[in-house]
Amino acid sequence: MSEVEEFEELRPLLFSIAYRILGSVSEAEDAVQETWLRFDGSATRPTSTKAYLSATVTRVSIDVLRSARVRREEYVGPWFPEPLLSDPYQDPARAVELADSVSMAALLLLERLSPLERAVFVLREVFAFGFDEIATAVERSEAACRQLLVRARRHMRDGRPRFAADRRERQELATRFFDALKDGDVGGLRKLLAADVRLVGDGGGKAPQLARAVTGAENVARLLGGVFPWLLRIDVSLEPREVNGQPGAILRDRDGKVLHTLVLDVLDGQIQTIRTVVNPDKLGHLGPVGDAWAVDREVKQARRRPN
Repeated sequence: MSEVEEFEELRPLLFSIAYRILGSVSEAEDAVQETWLRFDGSATRPTSTKAYLSATVTRVSIDVLRSARVRREEYVGPWFPEPLLSDPYQDPARAVELADSVSMAALLLLERLSPLERAVFVLREVFAFGFDEIATAVERSEAACRQLLVRARRHMRDGRPRFAADRRERQELATRFFDALKDGDVGGLRKLLAADVRLVGDGGGKAPQLARAVTGAENVARLLGGVFPWLLRIDVSLEPREVNGQPGAILRDRDGKVLHTLVLDVLDGQIQTIRTVVNPDKLGHLGPVGDAWAVDREVKQARRRPN
């Protein structure tokens, strides 16, 4: 097998490691590309290509995350990971861990960890790497890696997201939610929402977004039920999709351009959190991005017109 073939075979794994460390599709793709450049430029062939590439993409991702942390501290409004429609790495033996670790809630929880803790947690808990491999990847002793994992587990356990185990149940609830959303059925929406549900948006100051999180079933139902029928009137479409392993949707303008994504956290038969990503910088990998400001203005104009 050639170098290129070996690399391409491992690319899904490398991207999945980088995305979980970085929470960004674009940064993960850049980390994978940098890993290839280092692999291609190496004068010697590693004993284990998988170990070498995994270690390299981990180190690159840690460096990127350290610099990204500064930017995220200055971010306008809530920061969410870039939405991921499908995880390219599949492993039936780790299916549950892989699905759980890519959710928006889990990725946000990982933000609490230091870059080293995050890398160790991802390699061990999600991908089941041995401590010898992890130690090489993060350039620390095995004992230090074990301590990093203990601290990471403690942070993750304190706020561990819990989701409904039944995938079909989640999908059926999401279908009912999106039907009620399209109809502007405030009562129907209210029945599907937890009493303390939160609606939070990430616009990064570059798109229309909520001034603050909206909390409570009544408030969220009224807001969504009041806005979505108007979006549909100006030919905005709602495309149900799985986003970050959870029920979600992509909203598109009349030209099919992406406006934002929406993800639902479901637990105990109710929607606990609704997260939207509107920042156009985080949507480009999904296709051409629409002008959310123009859509917002059009909705406001439509609502002012007499019936």
